[in-house]
Amino acid sequence: MSDIIRLLPDSVANQIAAGEVIQRPSSVVKELVENAIDAEASLVQVYIVDAGRTLIQVIDNGKGMSETDARLAFERHATSKIAAAADLFSLRTMGFRGEALASIAAVAQVELRTRTKEQELGISLQIEGSRVKAQEPVSCPVGANFAVRNLFFNVPARRKFLKSNQTELSNIVAEFERIALAHPALAFKLFNNDAILLDLPASNFRQRISNIFGRKLNNRLLPIEAETELATISGFVGSPEAARKKGAQQFFFTNGRFMRHPYFAKAVSSAFERLLPEGEQVPFFIRFDVPPERIDVNIHPTKTEIKFQDEQPLWQILLAAVREGLGRFSSIPSIDFDTANRPEMPVYTPETMARPPQIHINTDFNPFAAPAGGQKAGSARRTNAVGTSNSVSTLDIDAPSVGPVRQSSLNFDAEADSPKETNGPATAEYLQFLGRYIVATVSSGLMFVDQHRAHERVLYERYRQQISSSSGISQGLLFPQELTLQPSDAVRMGELLEVFRAVGFEMTEEAPGRYTIRGIPSGTEGLEPIALVQGILSEADAQEAIRQNITDRVARSLARRAAMPVGVSLSPTEMSYLMEQLFAGTTPGYTPDGLPVLAVLPAADIDNLFK
Repeated sequence: MSDIIRLLPDSVANQIAAGEVIQRPSSVVKELVENAIDAEASLVQVYIVDAGRTLIQVIDNGKGMSETDARLAFERHATSKIAAAADLFSLRTMGFRGEALASIAAVAQVELRTRTKEQELGISLQIEGSRVKAQEPVSCPVGANFAVRNLFFNVPARRKFLKSNQTELSNIVAEFERIALAHPALAFKLFNNDAILLDLPASNFRQRISNIFGRKLNNRLLPIEAETELATISGFVGSPEAARKKGAQQFFFTNGRFMRHPYFAKAVSSAFERLLPEGEQVPFFIRFDVPPERIDVNIHPTKTEIKFQDEQPLWQILLAAVREGLGRFSSIPSIDFDTANRPEMPVYTPETMARPPQIHINTDFNPFAAPAGGQKAGSARRTNAVGTSNSVSTLDIDAPSVGPVRQSSLNFDAEADSPKETNGPATAEYLQFLGRYIVATVSSGLMFVDQHRAHERVLYERYRQQISSSSGISQGLLFPQELTLQPSDAVRMGELLEVFRAVGFEMTEEAPGRYTIRGIPSGTEGLEPIALVQGILSEADAQEAIRQNITDRVARSLARRAAMPVGVSLSPTEMSYLMEQLFAGTTPGYTPDGLPVLAVLPAADIDNLFK
């Protein structure tokens, strides 16, 4: 039998390695920017064209490389960061494996221009598919200039499965934000198709957070700090008012490196226990300064997972630091009492003589006499201590109470919108129970319909139809509102703007990331426009490139927010219209999220109650 094991060529080995290291354009940005930081650059500029498909260019003013180093840097496992295995436990640099440049050169066309301050001329190196195409001296500034063109040009399958430009750009912005937050002392610039997305000057940590996510978040940050022998923990956590259900900014950094650590995130959430509604998340930006020998970053090629030697003690330290920060700044949510009709409380002053209360008895009062002026029998008039009178009316029990009385938000035109045929209950007699359920008789028993979920289902199908036909009705705002988005949300808005307009939003882009809202969809009156848009953006999945899925997300989120709240009192006409609209739809039994809308109490179960 002949030998069958062979050594793979370097080009093939590099492509295999690129499958782990270079997963998408954002991976190229991460590796090149981290190399610039390791080269002691003070300014890093990133240029993106077509979300990285056409060009990714990273320019830095670091130390640069000599001709020999520039050529050797593209070889596998060539690095200046470590020399022995023991160096893995004393790392202070971002990179150390020596795989990134070799992986990038294996799947793209790369041009490098670099020069050190000791040299008069730099070197230009062109590599395509791991093969050197040209090498020549060139005049260039000190530092490095990497231009990566046509990513995955020789791996069509990888290029085919890239997401939409907006999705890939959103991933690049997210990766750029992580690196910029980890190194606030450096200046960063990010350009997309010659338009600047982020211009971050050198600053401190809090200013960097404000420059990226806005001043509104900056005003809701609470500093935390803990210094121990195991680690130094510092950073900021958001106050309870900054909590969000989705999309909260949560960042951990260890020795200048972004990391994901669900266990430590649990410590932060535990500190906010009983301070936040269930399901909400608070933003945080927390840095760990740990001795390198007590951590291991060589776990995953992306280097975002870190193993801590003192994980359990650090969990306790982090929990205590966050709790101390909350207590130090009294960040406990205040209770907003209704003070509109509160009584006037007299204030005691020594100069005022206190008078005993006076009792006035109306000897002519007859509770069985007809009330004067149409007042109900059983009413009385009383006089308080200071001589003013107020009316006390008896409870009118002629009409049954069906729950808290609130103004209905169900706007409709019954004659124009009612369907001709429905599959709902045969009777038009409906009863509202507990201000939440609509009760109707069906052939098999009693049917209970959750009116909030029913309204959500009706609105969802209506918004889906409006988006598909671009026929959404807009309600103009008396005062237009300015919406400023953070970079990642601004990229997502670029993908969803037409969907927002189709459903009834009137929005114009004044500048990158800044919009003016002049109208909102009909039926959403009373909702805060800015909070409505931000909530929909946070729920929209940026990873989905299929327009149908994005349409579904927007319609589902908008319907959830525009549906009537629990406790709204409906008239018989409104209940009838809501039921007709519900059963005219395709799936009346479930909400868009799969929750049940209706339930039937069988007649046999009702009979058993009387046995």
